[in-house]
Amino acid sequence: MTHTLLNLSEISDFDDEADVVVIGYGMAGACAALEARRSGGDVLVVERASAGGGSSAVSSGLFYLGGGTDVQKSAGYDDNAENMYRFMTASMGMEKAGHIRRYCDDNVAHFNWLEAQGVPFERSYYPDKAVFLLSTEGLMSTGNEKVWPYRDIATPAPRGHQVQMAGESPGARAMESLLARCEEEGIRTSYDSVATALIRDDDGAIVGVAIRQTGHNKYYRARRGVLLATGGFGMNKAMLAEYFPDLPDTAEPLGTPYTDGSGIMLGMAAGASTSGMDGMIATASIYPPGQLIKGIIVNTLGRRFVAEDSYHGRTASFIMEQPGQRAFLIVDADIFAYPEITTANHELVDGFDTIEEMEERLGMPVGSLVQTVKDYSHYAAQGCDPLLKKHPDWLKPLDQGPWAAFDISYNRSNYLYITLGGLQTTRDAQVMNDKGAVIPGLYAAGACSAHIPHCGKSYASGMSLGPGSYFGRVAGRVMMGNAAPLSENGA
Repeated sequence: MTHTLLNLSEISDFDDEADVVVIGYGMAGACAALEARRSGGDVLVVERASAGGGSSAVSSGLFYLGGGTDVQKSAGYDDNAENMYRFMTASMGMEKAGHIRRYCDDNVAHFNWLEAQGVPFERSYYPDKAVFLLSTEGLMSTGNEKVWPYRDIATPAPRGHQVQMAGESPGARAMESLLARCEEEGIRTSYDSVATALIRDDDGAIVGVAIRQTGHNKYYRARRGVLLATGGFGMNKAMLAEYFPDLPDTAEPLGTPYTDGSGIMLGMAAGASTSGMDGMIATASIYPPGQLIKGIIVNTLGRRFVAEDSYHGRTASFIMEQPGQRAFLIVDADIFAYPEITTANHELVDGFDTIEEMEERLGMPVGSLVQTVKDYSHYAAQGCDPLLKKHPDWLKPLDQGPWAAFDISYNRSNYLYITLGGLQTTRDAQVMNDKGAVIPGLYAAGACSAHIPHCGKSYASGMSLGPGSYFGRVAGRVMMGNAAPLSENGA
């Protein structure tokens, strides 16, 4: 699909017009549409599918929320906006400090708003390590809050808020509620419609969009602005080849077939700059069960390189950087178990009576793995890990033979991923050009805008739905002239 930029003078007649045109009807698009409508705007949503939902509706329904939500309080956690900001900037960097500051300050109000729209969160806590839940607990740890050095910078608090729905895709429950509110508010829709070009006036402002609908070209005028909310580019083979040339065949993208970077390409055709395009969060978690975290992860040199209690996306990012993208999980008889996420396809290499036998079988330098296990077990017995500072909760000597090794290599196991790069935006969700100036009339939110975490080492589950929903709301308000913080407007 070719995405171009049209001049207003080329359009003789518009088929429809609205104050705000939203392209994409997933989490960010629905939240933007609601806020624009409630700010007095006529809103038209353009969606490629025959119904709303997008990738958000097939997600695990996790929102990264904190600062002292009712769900956190009910679980006994005392969090606040400043503590959340310290953690996020420490782990995700200062590049988007302005976005993070705004997000943290408004987070409790944003949580309350989501509940007011009918998105349910159970007042319950899941204390173990998991990637996603099939049960309905409302709170779980989904990031690196307890990983060193972040646990010394900010008080750890769980911030993964899961929508109350049992099963694999609680995101569907959230979208069901939001889409129902959109229908009640009179938000108009154009389904089965592919956006092919943005329309620019003589002053350089984006004033509309061209679409292709059931074989016909149509043009929609946007009096206040156009929001791009079309998702990432995990299904676009050409973009993947450009930004991830070393992506193994075993890696699989998450999302719908429409997660193809269309919004990013629309923005780029209009002169937008991008950020973090080589960033992704990949996952093939070794946990659950949590006991496997007490093992060690080594590369082909027999060396540890990541604290095993890291968030699974952080671990995956470190594995990608190892020689040959190879890595092994080493456990002893005391903690042996098979990883429960069987789709990751972590192969059991074998069981071994001695570490020396394992070392030879794995083709590691003589004495390397033996020394690594010896050193790790020595310090684990004392409750410390001077090399990588794994949390004491997950330390134990690996001294109960026999031992086993799982191959968890990036190019052998089945890693699932989402892309993190996208259009560069201001904290008001305005799209910027390569000179850092705002493109008038053009906004972006959700996964087609650059995520706050730019790589898997700093990502936390919920950092797509959380900021996507929030900055979608910001965009909807700003397009209608309401730029005040959400928390000051009865959010």
